[in-house]
Formats: sequence, C-alpha cells, structure tokens
Amino acid sequence: MMYTIIDIETTGSSNKITEIAILKHDGTQIIEEFTSLVNPEAHIPPYITTLTGIDNRMVADAPTFSEIAQDILDITEDTIFVAHNVNFDYNIIRNSFKDINIDFKRKKLCTIRLSRKLLPGHQSYSLGKLCTSLNIDVFDRHRAKGDAEATVILFELLLAHEQAETVFSNFLKPSSKEATLPPNLPNSVFNAIPNKTGIYYFKNKKGAIIYVGKAKDLKKRVLSHFYNKSDKEMNLCRETADITFDLSGSELIALLMEDAAIKTHYPEFNQAAKRNPKAFAIFSYEDRDGIKHLAYNTLKSAPNPLQIYYSITDCRQQLEHYCKTFNLCPKYCHLQEGNSECSHYLINNCKGICKQQEVVEDYNLRVSEAIETIKNSRQEIVLKQTGRHQEESAFILIKDGFYKGYGFIDRTEQIMNTDDLEPFLIPQHDTMHTQKILQSVILSTNIEVKTDSIAV
Repeated sequence: MMYTIIDIETTGSSNKITEIAILKHDGTQIIEEFTSLVNPEAHIPPYITTLTGIDNRMVADAPTFSEIAQDILDITEDTIFVAHNVNFDYNIIRNSFKDINIDFKRKKLCTIRLSRKLLPGHQSYSLGKLCTSLNIDVFDRHRAKGDAEATVILFELLLAHEQAETVFSNFLKPSSKEATLPPNLPNSVFNAIPNKTGIYYFKNKKGAIIYVGKAKDLKKRVLSHFYNKSDKEMNLCRETADITFDLSGSELIALLMEDAAIKTHYPEFNQAAKRNPKAFAIFSYEDRDGIKHLAYNTLKSAPNPLQIYYSITDCRQQLEHYCKTFNLCPKYCHLQEGNSECSHYLINNCKGICKQQEVVEDYNLRVSEAIETIKNSRQEIVLKQTGRHQEESAFILIKDGFYKGYGFIDRTEQIMNTDDLEPFLIPQHDTMHTQKILQSVILSTNIEVKTDSIAV
C-alpha cells in the first residue's frame, strides 16, 4: 500500500495554498517527494507571514497551483492521502483542483484521529504538542516540508503499532465516519447525538460555544456540517472539540431555543443570526380634517404602534383585511398613495369617505372599532407543541402580544387555564427575532385568539 503524507500552508481565511509538501511513502520509507512554494494569486496577511515566514515577495515568482497540478496528480495517484487534520489539507487541495475543473479524489487517513485511537491519553493532539510528547523533533515548524517530515515520523510510529492493521482498515472503509469527523472530536461524542429534534452546540478545546444550530434530526444535521466544504464550515470543524445538545420536542421550540442560545453566548460562527430583522408597524392618527387613518411604516417611524410585523407584505395584507372587515377606505389606510379617491383592485366596499359622501364621524367610528379589535387581539395564546418523549407535551405561551416562554408538561397533568401553566413555564425574553418566528406561525395557521382557550 502506498501513502502520500501531505502538508500545506495557506493564506489563512481565504485558504489559498502558499506552499505544499508531498512525501510518498511505501509503508517502510519515503520513496519520492515534491515540495514547492505556490503563488496563491491572493494577498498573504501579515499574521500568516509571522506564523509561517512566507510573505508576498517569496511567492511572487513561484508557480501557481494550476502549473503544479499535474505534479500533484502524478505523485498522489493510487496512494492514500495522509495528513494531520486531513480534512483541512484534503478539502483545500480538492477545491484548488475544482477551480481548474479537475475532480480530485483520493482515499484519506488522518493522523490526529489515528493517534487518538492508537495512542490515547495525550493532553493535546496538535502536531507540535504531540510530537513533543513523543520526542519527535520538528524542524521548520509551520512550513510545509518541516511539518510533513514530522508527520511522516508520527505516521511510521502509528504503522508500527500492534493494532495498526485493524484500525487502518476500519478507517479506510467507505462507511467509516473517521475521516469525516473533525479531528479533535471524539467518536463517542458524535455517537451520543440522537436522531431527535432540538438544538446543538459546537464547542472548542476550551469549552467555549462557537456555534449553535437547530435541527429536526440532530445527528443528521450535525453530520452535514462535516460534509460541507465551504471555508466557514471547514474552519468551524477545525475548531470543534465537543458537541452537546438539548432536546426540544418540536421544531418551533427548537427555533426559539436556538435564538435564545445565540443571544446568550454570541458564538463566533453565528454572525449572520445576530442581526435584528427589519420591523414594520400599523399605527393610527387623525388628519387636519378630523379623519382617522390607519397607516403603516417602519417600526422606528411609527408612533404608538398597534401591531408589529417583520414583513412589509404581512403588514399590508393585514391592513387590507381591516379595510374589508370594517368597510374602510384604502386611501385612508395608506394602501393607495397619491389618489384623490380610492380605486383598489381588491377592496371595493369603501362607503365614500374619500368622495365626501360619508359623514366623518361615521367613518371614524368604524376605524375606532378596528383599532379596538387590534388591541383586543393581544390576549393570551397557547400553542400546543410536541413533547420530547411520548409521555410529555409542550407549549408556547404568548400574553398581551408578548412571548413569555415555553414549557414541558407530563401528559397526566390536568391543565384548566393559563395559570396552571406557570409552574411549567421556562421564561424567555421577547425579542424582535422571537416575534418574527412566532408571528409567521400565527399568521400562517390563522389562530383565533381567546383568553379562555387552553390548547395543551
């Protein structure tokens, strides 16, 4: 069996190769090698130069990846791709080939995961610290050839282990996840994740939460991160050393739990989820002629908002609903701007306030009825949800338009009113994100709000 032990240096976040070293090994010794600086055709940041010693001037006259691609293909042909944290090196090289329309596929082995299996008990499995523990000298650390040569010595040590044949064979099986899992993540941690609904936490070596996600099937979703070859996902997996989870029962509660966890921990890989959604509101005012208007605008520009929405379409549709229900004028509900008289394509039951054919007091009375209906709609809503197991049910509580939290109840409990839910409620903060999440559910299911209705 032939192996190629490989190490690369890159530009950092953009993951363009600046140096590559490939040492071909026949299971006994190195029989061929290929080493080269690589022009990444991208800027090398100062912090990378400080780490590797490779700067922009050094690679200016070096060959580009496309110019050495054939050399890499030739030396790695019919070999097993070996690296310390193999997914990082393999995926960057494969993506570099993809950029020049070449499909690169090799079997692979990770010396981190092999070391965890065959050489358990070390405090760290980073190349530098592991080599120190094993008395392996490393020359030119953070240079491709120096790190590759150290990896060869480690690899030979692993090859000589009495269980090597069995472990190597298991790792090379197509069904094995060993080459897929992050190098610092113990197999037992992944195996403990259930195929149930909830949220999951990716943690680094220090135990800090670096990513929070939610899923209907936790194990399936977590595994999908390891197959994703985007730069963000590769960097996330590279940092992951532990994964924990909380079951939620329902997808909706999982979504709310995820939002709360992100707001609490601010994980570095959840940047996009931290942005607040744009909010819109329905409000009312009276013009100089004494006519009451229903109008909508962004939440910041809406005085004394009556209802808040996170989609301008939902906002307009709700105003259209009030127009139809209370015979209001589309012009005075700001669904038709710049018109002297209304002529809405959907709403034709205006009684003529825009044509001075209706008494202002009569029109204002119907607007007041609409406003009162809006205010009364902000009562209690209990959303019944699936529990975390068969003997349990769950609920989400909304009071006066505000999200109060969720809870889990044993099915044997008798719930007669919302006061009975209080002991089981897990209080949560009402935020723009939670309002958006819950509003989409309420609008899509046309929930009728009743103070005395308990749906658990």
